Amino acid sequence: THLISQLFYDNEDFLRFRDLARAAGINVPIEAGVMPVANASQVQRMTSLCSSRITSQVSAMMNRWGSNADCLRDAGSIFASQQINDLIAEGVDGIHLYTMNHPGIARRIWSNVKPLFTKIG
Repeated sequence: THLISQLFYDNEDFLRFRDLARAAGINVPIEAGVMPVANASQVQRMTSLCSSRITSQVSAMMNRWGSNADCLRDAGSIFASQQINDLIAEGVDGIHLYTMNHPGIARRIWSNVKPLFTKIG
């Protein structure tokens, strides 16, 4: 048994949640739910549905590249890869990637972060 968090764009939000869960005696693995920015309206809709925050960095990314789908997917893949790198450094139990039917983004992110998992696996 394990838990998967909702999406978030500020790793500190997840780390606070994880620490509160541990303090409450929840000791099953908790995977961090990462949703790459691939579509600005989708990100706005999903964050609204789950009451998640859009950080200033993500907002700036969507404002700058929101009208260019390829550039936004590239920037979103880089951001998610950095987010995962930082989460792994914090010792998270695992990563759940919400790809929203964008397998190319999943491949790109995996290519970026695969060395992190081979070092710890």
